[in-house]
Amino acid sequence: MMKKTTLLLAMLATLFVSCQNEDKLGTTNNPVKLYFTPSVDADTIASNSQDFIKFLEKETGLFFKTGIPTNYIAVVEAFGSKRADIGVMNSFGYLLANSKYGATAKLRVLRYGHDYYQGQIIAHVDSGINSVKDIQGKKFAFTDPSSTSGYMFPLKILKDNNVEVSNKTFGIKHDNVVTMVYQKQVDAGATYYSAPKLNDAGEIIKIRDARSRVKTQFPDVEDKVKIIEITEKIPNDPFVFRKDLDAAITNKFIAAVKKYLSTEEGKQSFKNIYSVEGIVDTTDSDYDGLRTMIKSVGINIEENLK
Repeated sequence: MMKKTTLLLAMLATLFVSCQNEDKLGTTNNPVKLYFTPSVDADTIASNSQDFIKFLEKETGLFFKTGIPTNYIAVVEAFGSKRADIGVMNSFGYLLANSKYGATAKLRVLRYGHDYYQGQIIAHVDSGINSVKDIQGKKFAFTDPSSTSGYMFPLKILKDNNVEVSNKTFGIKHDNVVTMVYQKQVDAGATYYSAPKLNDAGEIIKIRDARSRVKTQFPDVEDKVKIIEITEKIPNDPFVFRKDLDAAITNKFIAAVKKYLSTEEGKQSFKNIYSVEGIVDTTDSDYDGLRTMIKSVGINIEENLK
């Protein structure tokens, strides 16, 4: 009996010690996992995020580890498996993460002074297209089925105008769509839109929409590819937090990232990663308009995870 009691006590002691040795989130062996949805090449994100991670660790006293999956779906699923604690995501990816795993947006990025972006429908100047109605029966290129600016919002414009294209294709990247329109592979296409930079006289001195991405290759892209229509406003990319993430970690991160983006080094780092110049507080309800629009064009959010 004594031996059994001794053995039981030893087992309980081992169990207690093992529980005590479980690493808390934010420690060296269990760092907070920060995921970036790829917007530029992974090397650019990795190199520019190193200083950010060092800053976070110094400010919060926590350890962090970054992850850069190959696509937005991988980021969404990382929330489900707890491989991601915090993620910087595209707007549609956030809706998926929220719908399936309860992840919540608490910050939203600023670009060119705006907390929103838009999509655009573009056409070649020789296409004979001067309005959305003129796209009827034409060849059209969307960006990607998951793109709000390059697919969902432009699709809504076409549907609202009862326009049916003769041939639909996906260019996957925004610059690919611009190139396809420029080279007359298609008559029109859909990409992201950002307002141009103007001088004091209100004249355009620099375009900042998707056409700017191919200007080095095609210097006359502004003369050959024109904007036909601009979509409604779309809320910018959010910082997303895992459903059951410790509130103390969430609050420390938010305070630290705000402080980082108040510095010149921080602004430059995020500009290189996401063309981001700042952040604002946000809530899940800020994305309700996007949810409504997606439903209106018949896109099932959950289906995009299959």
